Amino acid sequence: MTRRNGYALLAAIVALIVTLSVALYVGVTADQGGTTGKTAPAQRGAGRGPAAPASTGLWVGAWSASPVGAEPGTEVEGLVGRSLRNVVHVDVGGTSARITLSNLYGQSALTITHASMAVAAGTGTAAAVADTMRRLTFGGSTTVVVPPGQQVLSDAVRIAIPADSDVLVTTYSPTPSGPVTWHPHARQTSYVAEGDLAEDTTGAAYTGQVTSWRYLTALDVLSNESDGTVVVFGDSLTDGITSTLNANRRWTDVLARRLRTAIAAGQELPRYSVVNQGISGNQVLASGTGRPADNQAGLGRYHRDVLSRTGVKVVVIDLGVNDILRNPGVADPESILDGLRTLVRQGHARGLKVVGATLMPFQGHRGYTDAREQVRQQINAQIRAGRVFDAVVDFDAAVRDPYNPRRLRADYDSGDHLHPSDRGYERMAESFDLGLLKGAAPAEL
Repeated sequence: MTRRNGYALLAAIVALIVTLSVALYVGVTADQGGTTGKTAPAQRGAGRGPAAPASTGLWVGAWSASPVGAEPGTEVEGLVGRSLRNVVHVDVGGTSARITLSNLYGQSALTITHASMAVAAGTGTAAAVADTMRRLTFGGSTTVVVPPGQQVLSDAVRIAIPADSDVLVTTYSPTPSGPVTWHPHARQTSYVAEGDLAEDTTGAAYTGQVTSWRYLTALDVLSNESDGTVVVFGDSLTDGITSTLNANRRWTDVLARRLRTAIAAGQELPRYSVVNQGISGNQVLASGTGRPADNQAGLGRYHRDVLSRTGVKVVVIDLGVNDILRNPGVADPESILDGLRTLVRQGHARGLKVVGATLMPFQGHRGYTDAREQVRQQINAQIRAGRVFDAVVDFDAAVRDPYNPRRLRADYDSGDHLHPSDRGYERMAESFDLGLLKGAAPAEL
């Protein structure tokens, strides 16, 4: 081989190495996109409103609600021919958004021919900020068919959603599709209109009002404000059943505001959003009736409502009181504790930190007995001793009456001696050490 041929061969080899390096770099960069968890299908079809472009930020949960059961009265027709405008409150903002619709409790296919999203024009209104109205698509199509027992994730759409704002998500179905999958205790007014008015911005025709969420179970945002999601998993105490309507005064709402305020003040805390997966009446161990079961047990719904949530980093569990109160006899504390430990192990398997809450007092409630109180005390002793969760928030100590620790303190009691007042929910959130959100699951379980 001549010297000239050797130089040519060397140059060719160098060029090949450079080409491969560039290709490898581009491939790695493409794999480090902003989405975490589920990925929306590529947007490719019709639909007014800009499709979401490639962007910086992370996909996190901005709002969620667990599907609870089949809405009474919708068994045959569903809500055919009506526009359902769900109003949800987000604590974190973003530059793009996507939704999850559920037909978990449907007995027939749910056909949605028109869905939209917009920022609400204010509090307690069905009106939208006009230039934020976006038509949603699913796999590029404006129509989506959700089989019974299934859910669907929309394509991402570019929309500027401010933190601490209300968002309107509207769906229209032209065909019967009962029963409707719902979350009954929303503590938020949503709206109904006759006909296809999914992109109506005035809200004038939305004369029907409900305090439930229908079909909609999650809203995710592409955000530069958050690095992950805290999922709070619980019962009516988390669902906020006795909190003031349309005021976002559940303890999870207050926790989200506390975290956002502390970060803005310069405290070194994780930038997390907070989503609420509470179901009133929910138990760790027992489900309701039906197939699929209404009010599915915590052990059964944990994968769907926690482990599958977008960007989840930390789980907070406040569950177990209903296992005591709804047992016709005396519940076995070890069975409840074993159920809670199972949830912790499953969280650890996903690399999640699991924070748990002590069970709050309920003397004076119609279900109270001294035997049930002893079960509560036994469970709390194990939780406080660190034998269940990675970290503990002591809601019991925060809200109990100092003169009678079996009862809620009077100003924290809504009046039924089980559920807190707004002030009680606020106290729960105030007692939560925000530092507990730092760190990850322990290396050894």
